Amino acid sequence: MSASAHAAEPPPKTHREIRSTIFGLMMAMMLAALDQTIVATAMPTIGRDLGDFQNLPWVITAYLIAATAVVPLYGRLADTHGRHVTMLSAIAIFVVGSVASALAPSVALLAVSRAIQGLGGGGLVALAQTIIADVVPPKERGRYQVYIASVFAASGVAGPVLGGIIAEHLHWSVIFWINIPAGAAALVMTNSVLRRMPRVHRRRPIDLAGAGLMVAATTSLLLALNWGGTRLPWSSPVILALLVTSGIFWALFVTRIGTADEALIPRALLRNSVVMLGITSAGFGMGTFMGLTFFVPIYLEYVVGLSASQSGLALIPLLVGTVSGAITSGHVMAHVRHYKRLPMIGLAVSVTALAVLATAAPSLPLWALEIFFAAASFGVGTSFPVTTVAIQNAVHAHMMGSATATMHFFRQLSGALVIAGFGAIVLGSGVSVARGSGVRVAPELAAAIAGSFHWVFLAAAFGVATALTAFVLMKELPLRDRVSTGPETAPAAGD
Repeated sequence: MSASAHAAEPPPKTHREIRSTIFGLMMAMMLAALDQTIVATAMPTIGRDLGDFQNLPWVITAYLIAATAVVPLYGRLADTHGRHVTMLSAIAIFVVGSVASALAPSVALLAVSRAIQGLGGGGLVALAQTIIADVVPPKERGRYQVYIASVFAASGVAGPVLGGIIAEHLHWSVIFWINIPAGAAALVMTNSVLRRMPRVHRRRPIDLAGAGLMVAATTSLLLALNWGGTRLPWSSPVILALLVTSGIFWALFVTRIGTADEALIPRALLRNSVVMLGITSAGFGMGTFMGLTFFVPIYLEYVVGLSASQSGLALIPLLVGTVSGAITSGHVMAHVRHYKRLPMIGLAVSVTALAVLATAAPSLPLWALEIFFAAASFGVGTSFPVTTVAIQNAVHAHMMGSATATMHFFRQLSGALVIAGFGAIVLGSGVSVARGSGVRVAPELAAAIAGSFHWVFLAAAFGVATALTAFVLMKELPLRDRVSTGPETAPAAGD
């Protein structure tokens, strides 16, 4: 073990010092969070300007695939080479990808540039959460979730609006140019923060073979999920080949974990029941929320009869609910011993709300729908900070990056799986014919879409119920009241 793993325990940081640290990390998180929402509304303008609508989806898909696939690698790099160099490298790669995106003369090169952006942006949120865990004790960590939640709330609301304004009144490339001063500010602020951080990493070799297998498995799966049911039928040879290829690479990756001396995902994490149940709960909870966020506007437009702008406003309770739930749970977590109780109640309320929507949504007025959307998302939101802190509380400091990144990876992957599943249900009703028509759909089609959402809401209720089950089974370890700086101060990796 290197000497860095035995760093002396630093004195506890004051609330002012912690808040200053988190504000610096918020700049890095904002880069990744805003980039996922700001581009969408500029897509039609980009397609017209570059003269290529056919390949336009790759601008989104390339970023998604790259950002998801590299998350576990960033976690491992943070544990083996340190948070400082890993975070600064991620920001630098993101900025380079932004410059290349702004200068791209074609959609094909823009997609490649966006993939480079994703290679940097994929690690920003997971690394920021890891660094926060290095300075804030688990007992107090929940209260700072308000800052983290505010980043995603602001990006979710401001991103689409800002992207549309820039594309309409300036030029779409400005969306990427603004990442340069923002990235420079993030570099300066995070460098200032990280230079004062304790060193808790262990110098160990990186499992490049395992990383390659995971990237290949994830890329194949996400391509199949993005193309299946839209560009190509699910039964097409291309989609089936991608799914089989992904399965083969996942099998090889699992084998690699069992045989490698230093696996990309440490075997100690897989033996830790708190980590695995926490990841399961977080994955099903976040995946269901992402799926609802993507498809509820379709229900509001084609069943309720709202316009696109009205459906966007009507989606606010769903978005605000999860942030409010996370903030509430985070604050409560710092003041109670049994921190699992509120999320268990919240998840149960969420299951109930989704079950009501599955059985009675078409007969409910809009105000009642909004109440149930808010209740469902608030309940799911209460579990997010608790699963994150519980997972981090159950591992050694030198494994914090891997644990946090693995959780983020499976949350993103679950979101892609749920969106694909919901899409298969909704597309079967013929909604793809109506999308983008700009007119009210025929009553028969509206009824078919409403019928498909019975199964969507039922599937969402099942997903949250699974998250609740895993959460209940997750052991409630006492939260440490000090920061873990090495193996000697952390709980055992297994239960």
